[in-house]
Amino acid sequence: MHMDRYDRQILEALQGNSALSNQELAERIGLSPSPCLRRVRALEEAGVITGYRALLDPRSLGLTLTALVHIAMDRHTPDRFGHFEKEVARLPEVLECLLITGQDADYQLKVVVTDMDAYQALLLNKITRIEGVTGVHSSFVLRTVLDRTALPLPAVRA
Repeated sequence: MHMDRYDRQILEALQGNSALSNQELAERIGLSPSPCLRRVRALEEAGVITGYRALLDPRSLGLTLTALVHIAMDRHTPDRFGHFEKEVARLPEVLECLLITGQDADYQLKVVVTDMDAYQALLLNKITRIEGVTGVHSSFVLRTVLDRTALPLPAVRA
């Protein structure tokens, strides 16, 4: 999809605050509401905008422990990976599941739980019980230095 400066401004504004009304968005980028809404809908239909979410503070919900978990699998087959991915997608504590390379692991999970007891229960009762998991290495986040959700947008070509 070819994007111009208005599309880029729309994306920047919505990444900063997806709760903007169309009127507020249009005023912010310097368009009238109708063309602004058409552009937003075109960005949605093209799959550039995939959804809208509220960002929550984990600590305010009692989720004080974040772990990065490296998972090693016994076999590198599409069936084995597909099964693992389906099972891990069912775990609400798993915020990210990345198939990785360059490590002694096949996957990296980002997990958030209330405390170490909850992490141990998740690990021992759920993650390690997924067929094919042969190794787990956990690292615990001491402090979040940077947590972005906004993607860098490419420069608009004239």
